[in-house]
Amino acid sequence: MRIAQIAPLTESVPPRTYGGTERVVSYLTEELVAMGHDVTLFASGDSVTDAKLASAWPCALRFDTTLRDQMAPLCLLLELIARRAHEFDVLHCHLDYWPFSLLARQPTPFLTTLHGRLDLPELTHVYDDFPHAPLVSISDAQRRPLPRANFIGTVHHGLPPDLLTPRSMPRDYLAFLGRICPEKSPDRAIRIARQAGLKLKIAAKVDRADREYFETTIRPMIDGDQIEMIGEIGDAEKPAFLSGAKAMLLPIDWPEPFGLVMIEAMACGTPTIAFPAGSVPEVIDHGVTGYIVHDETAAVAALSRLDSLSPVAIRARFEERFTARRMAEDYISLYRRVALRSRPALRVVT
Repeated sequence: MRIAQIAPLTESVPPRTYGGTERVVSYLTEELVAMGHDVTLFASGDSVTDAKLASAWPCALRFDTTLRDQMAPLCLLLELIARRAHEFDVLHCHLDYWPFSLLARQPTPFLTTLHGRLDLPELTHVYDDFPHAPLVSISDAQRRPLPRANFIGTVHHGLPPDLLTPRSMPRDYLAFLGRICPEKSPDRAIRIARQAGLKLKIAAKVDRADREYFETTIRPMIDGDQIEMIGEIGDAEKPAFLSGAKAMLLPIDWPEPFGLVMIEAMACGTPTIAFPAGSVPEVIDHGVTGYIVHDETAAVAALSRLDSLSPVAIRARFEERFTARRMAEDYISLYRRVALRSRPALRVVT
């Protein structure tokens, strides 16, 4: 198939460090190319891909220090898509609702994977106004706030199997990976580590919007000894970081749409101890790849049961459920559905 992958411009594809959506777009794009499809990636110019790269802006917006209006590059991206849409059998968007008005007025089939939270009240009006826009959720939990929206499937994220692999090393600390913000609850992770008497290493990004929360709530809890702040890390550093951890802590306080860090830990044979919000019960197999707990006391108790979890079994479950190939195959099935529905005479080549 001739497939367009349309990524956000905030980060490159793949991102240099933090960036869940762009990272998943990269894994999907490269797997589709490996499967023999003709893929064009619409992304920032500093992206790296085996697909054809179509760039609307020279670098990731996050690192463009000269940029004052972030909507201008998005406008250019949408116009580039409009001009080239006829070249493809299907357009796969990762831009939330931004392209709906444009794509609904052109003939090429499209679908949109929603990567964020959907429980904001204003979103109901947007999706109600586009009842025929084909949507893909990244967990069944994610779609619950929009029961009337046109979801055509759920596709869980996947990773290349050789991207993150277990390392043979002592597991002697707890890990927190991702982003410092109230909804990710790093303060809970710190309290859990302290109650358990274990070291906690925090590899996380601090966005500008969360700087005050970090400075007033989290920084005073970091002593540099038991609680250590490492900062952002990329894929190259993750295998060692996660393989050295007894467990990853995910004490979230929000409707997590998916939680890529759970399967990153799984790929390294590392269990996750998580609160049961959003997608967590869909991703974590309780008692196999980690423990789902309801409060900090239960999290501390779960740490004493880590020896009953096998790193080999955790890695095996990752290979069964969360590879990039499985993700790509799921999307190909959806591409065929929307393409054939929109263009009944189209001969879809596998």
